[in-house]
Amino acid sequence: MKKKLLFVCIENSNRSQMSQAFAKMLGGDKVEAYSSGSRPSGVINPKAIAAMQELGYDLSLHSSKSLEDVKRFAPFDVVITMGCGDACPWMPSKQFVDWQIPDPRNMNESEFREVRDMIRDKVKDLLVSL
Repeated sequence: MKKKLLFVCIENSNRSQMSQAFAKMLGGDKVEAYSSGSRPSGVINPKAIAAMQELGYDLSLHSSKSLEDVKRFAPFDVVITMGCGDACPWMPSKQFVDWQIPDPRNMNESEFREVRDMIRDKVKDLLVSL
Protein backbone atom coordinates (compact mmCIF):
# COMPACT_ATOMS: atom_id res chain seq x y z
CA MET A 1 0.00 0.00 0.00
CA LYS A 2 1.37 3.39 -1.02
CA LYS A 3 2.09 5.91 1.72
CA LYS A 4 0.57 9.36 1.19
CA LEU A 5 2.85 12.22 2.16
CA LEU A 6 2.07 15.93 2.29
CA PHE A 7 4.88 18.47 2.54
CA VAL A 8 3.78 21.93 3.69
CA CYS A 9 5.58 25.24 3.86
CA ILE A 10 4.30 28.79 3.61
CA GLU A 11 4.76 29.71 -0.07
CA ASN A 12 4.96 26.24 -1.66
CA SER A 13 7.70 27.54 -3.91
CA ASN A 14 10.92 26.07 -2.41
CA ARG A 15 11.16 23.65 0.54
CA SER A 16 7.91 21.72 0.19
CA GLN A 17 8.31 21.53 -3.59
CA MET A 18 11.81 20.07 -3.33
CA SER A 19 10.61 17.67 -0.61
CA GLN A 20 7.82 16.43 -2.85
CA ALA A 21 10.29 15.99 -5.71
CA PHE A 22 12.72 13.98 -3.54
CA ALA A 23 9.88 11.80 -2.25
CA LYS A 24 8.94 11.00 -5.85
CA MET A 25 12.56 10.44 -6.87
CA LEU A 26 13.53 8.30 -3.88
CA GLY A 27 10.21 6.70 -2.98
CA GLY A 28 9.15 5.70 -6.48
CA ASP A 29 5.87 3.82 -6.62
CA LYS A 30 5.84 3.27 -2.84
CA VAL A 31 4.64 6.81 -2.11
CA GLU A 32 2.19 9.42 -3.28
CA ALA A 33 3.75 12.78 -2.55
CA TYR A 34 1.99 16.13 -2.46
CA SER A 35 3.02 19.63 -1.48
CA SER A 36 1.17 22.79 -0.59
CA GLY A 37 1.52 26.13 1.14
CA SER A 38 -0.43 27.96 3.80
CA ARG A 39 -0.03 31.14 1.71
CA PRO A 40 1.13 29.89 -1.72
CA SER A 41 3.11 32.32 -3.86
CA GLY A 42 1.69 30.93 -7.08
CA VAL A 43 5.15 30.32 -8.55
CA ILE A 44 8.05 27.91 -8.14
CA ASN A 45 11.27 29.73 -7.28
CA PRO A 46 13.64 29.63 -10.28
CA LYS A 47 16.48 28.80 -7.84
CA ALA A 48 14.57 25.68 -6.75
CA ILE A 49 13.99 24.71 -10.37
CA ALA A 50 17.71 25.14 -11.14
CA ALA A 51 18.81 23.27 -7.99
CA MET A 52 16.60 20.27 -8.78
CA GLN A 53 17.55 20.35 -12.48
CA GLU A 54 21.14 19.72 -11.37
CA LEU A 55 19.86 16.38 -10.03
CA GLY A 56 17.84 15.56 -13.13
CA TYR A 57 14.38 16.54 -11.80
CA ASP A 58 12.19 19.05 -13.67
CA LEU A 59 10.52 21.09 -10.93
CA SER A 60 9.13 23.48 -13.54
CA LEU A 61 6.36 20.91 -14.11
CA HIS A 62 5.09 21.54 -10.55
CA SER A 63 2.69 24.29 -9.51
CA SER A 64 2.38 26.24 -6.27
CA LYS A 65 -0.74 25.00 -4.46
CA SER A 66 -2.79 25.88 -1.40
CA LEU A 67 -3.83 23.48 1.35
CA GLU A 68 -7.33 23.76 -0.10
CA ASP A 69 -6.02 22.39 -3.42
CA VAL A 70 -4.67 19.19 -1.82
CA LYS A 71 -7.17 18.47 0.96
CA ARG A 72 -9.16 16.19 -1.38
CA PHE A 73 -6.23 13.71 -1.15
CA ALA A 74 -6.53 13.49 2.67
CA PRO A 75 -6.13 11.68 4.92
CA PHE A 76 -2.35 11.45 4.68
CA ASP A 77 -0.02 8.99 6.33
CA VAL A 78 2.40 11.78 7.22
CA VAL A 79 2.14 15.57 7.03
CA ILE A 80 5.54 17.23 7.15
CA THR A 81 5.74 20.94 7.87
CA MET A 82 8.84 23.01 7.18
CA GLY A 83 9.16 25.01 10.37
CA CYS A 84 6.27 27.31 9.52
CA GLY A 85 4.64 27.01 12.95
CA ASP A 86 1.11 28.34 13.28
CA ALA A 87 1.04 29.31 9.61
CA CYS A 88 0.65 25.60 8.74
CA PRO A 89 -2.85 24.55 9.77
CA TRP A 90 -3.93 21.03 10.60
CA MET A 91 -4.66 18.42 7.88
CA PRO A 92 -6.03 14.89 8.47
CA SER A 93 -3.03 12.62 8.99
CA LYS A 94 -1.83 9.64 11.01
CA GLN A 95 1.44 11.42 11.84
CA PHE A 96 2.76 14.98 11.93
CA VAL A 97 6.44 15.89 11.62
CA ASP A 98 7.98 19.36 11.72
CA TRP A 99 11.31 19.89 10.00
CA GLN A 100 13.15 23.05 11.02
CA ILE A 101 14.50 23.92 7.58
CA PRO A 102 15.59 27.48 6.81
CA ASP A 103 13.76 29.21 3.99
CA PRO A 104 16.28 29.31 1.13
CA ARG A 105 14.35 31.86 -0.93
CA ASN A 106 16.95 34.64 -0.61
CA MET A 107 20.05 32.47 -0.26
CA ASN A 108 22.91 32.37 -2.72
CA GLU A 109 23.34 29.33 -4.98
CA SER A 110 25.72 27.49 -2.66
CA GLU A 111 23.57 27.97 0.45
CA PHE A 112 20.48 27.01 -1.54
CA ARG A 113 22.15 23.72 -2.52
CA GLU A 114 22.94 23.05 1.15
CA VAL A 115 19.24 23.40 2.02
CA ARG A 116 18.32 21.22 -0.97
CA ASP A 117 20.70 18.51 0.22
CA MET A 118 19.40 18.80 3.80
CA ILE A 119 15.89 18.22 2.44
CA ARG A 120 17.08 15.21 0.42
CA ASP A 121 18.61 13.66 3.53
CA LYS A 122 15.48 14.27 5.61
CA VAL A 123 13.28 12.72 2.90
CA LYS A 124 15.59 9.68 2.74
CA ASP A 125 15.31 9.24 6.52
CA LEU A 126 11.53 9.67 6.38
CA LEU A 127 11.16 7.04 3.67
CA VAL A 128 13.28 4.57 5.65
CA SER A 129 11.05 5.15 8.71
CA LEU A 130 7.88 4.29 6.78
